[in-house]
This record gives sequence, C-alpha cells and structure tokens, in this order.
Amino acid sequence: MKTNNFLIGAALILVSEMFLVLSGMVIRQVSAELPTEMIVFFRNLLGLLLFLPWLLRKGTAVLHTTKLRFHLMRAAVGVTAMTCLFYTWGHLPLAQAALLKQTAPFFMPLIAFWWLKERINLQVKLAILVGFIGVAFIINPRETAVNVGILIALFGACLGALAKVTVRRMRDTESPQLIVFYFAFFAALLSAIPAWLSGAGLNLIQFGWLILLAATSTIAQLLLSKAYGMAQAGQLAPYTYGSVAMAAVLGWLVWGEVLGLNTLLGILLVSCAGIVAMIGKREVPVKPVTDPAL
Repeated sequence: MKTNNFLIGAALILVSEMFLVLSGMVIRQVSAELPTEMIVFFRNLLGLLLFLPWLLRKGTAVLHTTKLRFHLMRAAVGVTAMTCLFYTWGHLPLAQAALLKQTAPFFMPLIAFWWLKERINLQVKLAILVGFIGVAFIINPRETAVNVGILIALFGACLGALAKVTVRRMRDTESPQLIVFYFAFFAALLSAIPAWLSGAGLNLIQFGWLILLAATSTIAQLLLSKAYGMAQAGQLAPYTYGSVAMAAVLGWLVWGEVLGLNTLLGILLVSCAGIVAMIGKREVPVKPVTDPAL
C-alpha cells in the first residue's frame, strides 16, 4: 500500500508541476500586455473568491486566530515573492524561471537556522554550497552585464523560503485552510494598491487569460497538497524538479528558447543539490499546506 501511495504521490507531483509550468506560460503570454502588478492582483483576487463557499459553509467563527501578525507578515512577504516570480516567468527563458524558483530549498534551512534555531546537517550544508555554485553558472559572471531578471528570481526564491518558514512557525495552532485563507485575503488587499497605481486597463480577452492563470495555479496547488498527503516531502523531492525539464521542452517548442552550456550545467547542479537538500532535511509529520504564492 505504501508503494502505491508513493507512486500516486510522485505522479501527482509531476502533473502538478506541469500545471505550474502552464501557469508560467500564461503569465508569459499576458505579460506582454499587462503589468506584473495587475497580474498578481487578479491572481490573488480570484484565489480569494475560491474560498467563499468554504467560508459560507463554516461561518466566520472559523477565522479566529491568535497569530494575525504572522498571517500579515506571510502575506506581505508572499506577495513580494509572487511579484518576483511572475516577473521572472514573463522575462526569463521558461526553464530558467522554473529552475530559479526551485532554489528556495537552499534558503529555507538558513532562515530556519536564524529564526527557529533549527540545526543544519552536513548533507544539507554541502547541498546548499553546490546549489549556489550552480546559480553562479546560471548568472554567468563572465558576461559584461548580469541579468537583472535572475537576481529578481533569486530574491523572490529567498522571500518564498521565508514565507514557508513563517508557515512552519504558525502550524502549531493554525489549520492549513486558515493559513491559506488569510494569505489570499491579505494578499488581495496588499496587491490591490500597486495594481491600482499601475493605471492599467483590462479587456475581456486579458481577463480570460487571468482566469486561466487562476485555474492552472489552483489545480497545481490541489494536486501538490494531495501528493504530500500520500508520501513524505523528502521522498517526492526529485519529482518537483520535473518542471524544469517540462519548461525547457515547452520553452523550446513555443518560443524557440535554447539554453547555453553554462545554464544547462547550472540547472544540473541546482537540481541535484536541491533534491539532496530536501531529502536531507529531517522529516516532520505535519498537515500539508500548499502555498498559492509559489
């Protein structure tokens, strides 16, 4: 039975990563016409609307929390990380964007060590070192100018890691549904301000693309949550990097994107190191919490 659960979990991870890449492709498509701030706002607004049936069924009493400040912190950090991620999907080759998002496992142990005083074992330390060497290959410092999009992607991955550590800080008292709801609520409010300041309009075709973005992102979250309910995160770690291969193939087929040797070597190093870092973490049996920001 455990073997079947693992196989189902691995399959769900791969399908989830496919929908994640599809959402990135939608962002790439709509980024040519809409500012990132507008895309982020509507992604959060549509995500919040999905919680209305749950809220009507459970009642407002379910919203009680003693950690409102952590919910607000997570939303602020998560919206910023989402903005960086969406910018990355729109301005970097698809495979690079998918890969740099996966550098979050290198930042998480460092943040957890600083904030939660969690120890880092030698295996994870070595994985982090190799991972950042891979990032250096992707940045390619021999070029005369560093790609700003790559730096934005890394900043977003770091903030995404901070958001996940914040979730870990709340999981002792907060349910997964409450954590995700408060993120959607505060994220919609916070992202409304830059969207309004952007002054961009929206037509029906663009709104259709945004609905498709919300649909693909939500399906990815649901599949991811289901997968982590079937097997431990460390066991499923290698399959989360399937999005990089999918993005490389789709980026080449749709936009003719060809990756250089340095980038390919960096992708290999980061992927291997990321898998080792995730496997090397001590497994803790907790309820899965999907992250709509990432």
